[in-house]
Amino acid sequence: MKPTLTPNKRRHLMLAIALAAGSLLPAAHAQTAGAGAWPNKPVRVIVNFPPGGAADQLARAIGVPLAEALGQPVVIENRAGANGNIGGEAVAKAPNDGYTLLMSSGGMVSVNPHLYQKMSFDPAKDLTPVAAAARVLVFLEVKPSLPVNNAKEFLAYIKANPGKLTFGTPGNGSSPHLAAEMMKAQTNTFAVHVPYRGAAPAMQDLLGGQLDFMFDPGIGLQHVKAGKLKLLAVGSSKRSPLFPDVPTLEEAGLKGFDADTWFGFYAPAGTPPAIVARLNSEINKALASQAVKDRILAIGGVPAPMSPSDFNMRASIDGARFGALIRARNIKGD
Repeated sequence: MKPTLTPNKRRHLMLAIALAAGSLLPAAHAQTAGAGAWPNKPVRVIVNFPPGGAADQLARAIGVPLAEALGQPVVIENRAGANGNIGGEAVAKAPNDGYTLLMSSGGMVSVNPHLYQKMSFDPAKDLTPVAAAARVLVFLEVKPSLPVNNAKEFLAYIKANPGKLTFGTPGNGSSPHLAAEMMKAQTNTFAVHVPYRGAAPAMQDLLGGQLDFMFDPGIGLQHVKAGKLKLLAVGSSKRSPLFPDVPTLEEAGLKGFDADTWFGFYAPAGTPPAIVARLNSEINKALASQAVKDRILAIGGVPAPMSPSDFNMRASIDGARFGALIRARNIKGD
């Protein structure tokens, strides 16, 4: 015999069911709102090198279409110092909510752990790769008054004048510095290293004649075209599409010479995978736009869209090869 409900009991039961269902709504709403609401305020991109350098130019070029895609401003903030560690630390210790990103050379992740005995953060554990931006080449440039016109003449000249030439870099362990150390190691030559806090101030002194040469991450190519600097070679495994007639240093006799680095975006570890995936997708779309391609090519780089896992693997490969050079040349951080 089925139990019967009086009208009064039936009303109480229906009310209890309604209240129970209603209590689930806030939790369900919170779950969907947490994923769907991002971004609802500006996204900050910390560049860990000074204004005017390759990382800064890449961040600003990509930041415009990224802001349009996200529907929120993308604010660029420069925090230079310690070969990128200062900006890297700021992002590593920021909330992992998708509103703080890092634009950096790959060296901050793959090189700095080999340079510094102690770091206030672990790039491999405290940052998560989001998207690569570009493969950044380095270009061997000299001041116009240096009596050389090609890479072979330059290598002969530096060998004949040990310790008399000076070269500038964005800092100890930066890709331009490592490129110069590769060259010195292979040719058994010596030149005086002058580290700066970024590529832009080093370039200014090369233009002013205070330096003799520099491995340029692309910011000086406009001065090459204007005749203010002489471009002798590319420190890459391949010739630059921007200067197809300029040989690589390998073609000048330095076997296996490759000082390319990969610049890209990182986020604090623990950033939700859905946000990382969205950022990766939008940045890769930006890299496919002609305007961004042109900006990257203008500094001699090559757009490099890839997945976060591929970007991470690239950093691991670079860490192994640059780490060996750092140990062999006994290079220390600033």
